[in-house]
Amino acid sequence: MRTLEFAIREGWAGVWRSRGSSIFAVAAIALAALVLAAILMVTWNVQRVLVRWADAAEFSVYLRDDASSEQRGAIEARIDASGVASGREYVSKANAMDRFRREFADLAPIADSFGDNPFPASVEVRIIADAERDGRAEALVQRLEQEPGVADVRYDREWLARMGAGLQALRRAGFALAALMALAAAVTVAAVVRLGLYARRHELEIMELVGAPMAFIRGPFVAEGMLQGGAGAALALVVLRAIHFTANAGWGAQVSAILDGAPFEFLPLALCAYVFLGGMALGSLGGYVAARHAG
Repeated sequence: MRTLEFAIREGWAGVWRSRGSSIFAVAAIALAALVLAAILMVTWNVQRVLVRWADAAEFSVYLRDDASSEQRGAIEARIDASGVASGREYVSKANAMDRFRREFADLAPIADSFGDNPFPASVEVRIIADAERDGRAEALVQRLEQEPGVADVRYDREWLARMGAGLQALRRAGFALAALMALAAAVTVAAVVRLGLYARRHELEIMELVGAPMAFIRGPFVAEGMLQGGAGAALALVVLRAIHFTANAGWGAQVSAILDGAPFEFLPLALCAYVFLGGMALGSLGGYVAARHAG
């Protein structure tokens, strides 16, 4: 405990002595943490919407125009007997046209110009969560595609899978960029800490000669890097919160519409803690690399 207290006290003194150069280290870590936190915030919000959509997954069975009532009845009976559906709704051609006019009011004149109603009748099926996860829903979709009177079956899961894959690709690209910036930040911290180490080289030689433990010699430099990393991560979170507040004030409604009505939220406390601790760990790494030249 005494060693830790000494390291933090001396580390803070080192940050204050080299405050001019420490600003660059803090700024480098803040930039890396800002990129990482921004990627986490965007992907976390999109992930919330995807989870909500997955929980409300459904598929639509589009019927041929010449499908008979017996064929439709057989399709609905297979759906009911499957144990997959939590509910279903028949949408007639006229209902489909009315829905299009209501949901796409700007395109209603185009629909009115059609000679015949181009929209097919359909059976919309809501899926229970377990059936979506264990593959029973997918199996039912494949069977329904072979039923007489069925023109096509559209399953939300395929679209959600593509969205999920795109989100993972975005997350990986963001993490790779943040990792490169974090490496540059760690190098900057190490360079700043080494300047302080060089300025105190005579003091460190004396400490070594009188038998001071290595933890007392190197600990303050690791603590100095840790403080710089923590300050940089905290600065990044403050800047990101300001950006989030400004964006929500100006474009909150538009962003919410893109997210299917869900608000665009700031990072949860747990993720903020991970970003902050990550910044401290990154700074500590830079400080440790520099401190290896002491003693």
